[in-house]
Amino acid sequence: MHIVIVGDGKVGSTVAAQLSTEGHDIIIIDSNATALENAGNTMDIICVEGNGCSAALQKEAGVPEADLLIAATSADEVNMLCCLIGKKLGARHTIARVRNPEYFAQINLLKEELGLSMAVNPESAAAQEISRLLRFPSALQIEPFARGRVELVGLKVPENSVLDGMPLWALYKEFQVKILICVVQREDEVIIPSGDFVLHSGDRIHITAEHIEIERFFRVLGLFRNRARTVMIIGGSRLAYYLAKELISIKVRVKIIERDKARCEYLCEMLPEAVIINADGTDKEVLQEEGLEKTDALVTLTGMDEENIIVGLYAKAMKVAKVIVKINKLSFTEILDKMDIDSFISPKAIAANNIVRYVRAMQNSVGSSNVETLHHLINEQVEAVEFKVREKSGVVGVPLKNLKTKENVLVATIIRDGKIIIPGGNDTIEIGDNVIIVTAGRHLSDLREIQQKLIG
Repeated sequence: MHIVIVGDGKVGSTVAAQLSTEGHDIIIIDSNATALENAGNTMDIICVEGNGCSAALQKEAGVPEADLLIAATSADEVNMLCCLIGKKLGARHTIARVRNPEYFAQINLLKEELGLSMAVNPESAAAQEISRLLRFPSALQIEPFARGRVELVGLKVPENSVLDGMPLWALYKEFQVKILICVVQREDEVIIPSGDFVLHSGDRIHITAEHIEIERFFRVLGLFRNRARTVMIIGGSRLAYYLAKELISIKVRVKIIERDKARCEYLCEMLPEAVIINADGTDKEVLQEEGLEKTDALVTLTGMDEENIIVGLYAKAMKVAKVIVKINKLSFTEILDKMDIDSFISPKAIAANNIVRYVRAMQNSVGSSNVETLHHLINEQVEAVEFKVREKSGVVGVPLKNLKTKENVLVATIIRDGKIIIPGGNDTIEIGDNVIIVTAGRHLSDLREIQQKLIG
């Protein structure tokens, strides 16, 4: 597909990197020559320097023939104007990054008036993900599928756990819970396991099931913790605003510590139910005075990764039950994995993931199945993709034990008429099903691609 991206910042560069590796023709427009030079040296893309709002420059970049125009500059107004011009020039689809709460509150109207295919708000999406983790703090990661009816949840097997030394086939016999362990990370190795795989303490595992079954599993393991009822947020950014609003709506007590006085005044006006403290949230004495040790959860959302990580580590040392840290730089994930911090959140990665899902849905819009949901796991080494089966193909009606799938591909869950099926060898995929596929090292755009030999 021919895709034009306006803005080579955090989101734009992350989207370009993912889409270029999937074989799309990518052109980036940006006024920053240095950023473009770096992008051109590290990715197989074409760079165009200039103002993305210029119709002449958009024509030069091939927007009239583009399948998709993505506007991801730091200014919402510029993004919306770029998409409006691009749509007028003939771009088939347009996506704008819109972060301002006032604009995002009326996004449906804006989408209709501007002809937007999609609006992406990294901070709002990240706030929803953090909120899920705070509602179920036992998990390290939670990814929803089938509009929330199925979840893919990450956890670490504790020392001396009953799971240590247990083969996967014995899980149901031992615990009577309907779950499927679909990914295991053991040190630096990522495994799509079979039933004979044996778990060890220290393994990071991802399980898929209905939420009630996952909660039951955590309870029998002795890992279940009640949802956070008091949350301290360090940094009063847009993400802090969206998160506080989300948490207040579910009756969580929220305290935000922000060093900028003007920002504190704005947050006081916008979030009257929250406690806003004008202080340096990275100062140990401030944290102690504001009751860090008594809070159920800490979320660090400053603009500095180093500050977020240091405060997060201090909170864990103070025995805070749940610590979530925002990071921008994803290039040191192997180090982050070894830190005693519960969860890391990257708004740019979440936004990029949503855009990639949309692109894959565009690709197979006339195929046998459609991408409904896409999540990346374990430093993007694993994908979990939800497909809607729309017509007959080589994967339909075949018992899974007879379906020849490619290596490192697992049919994790089937949703049929609202019923959640953890599939066995005799189960089949049928037209109308939603199917969750977990795969390592592949980019799936159509359900038929799981077969060793494509039939259809």
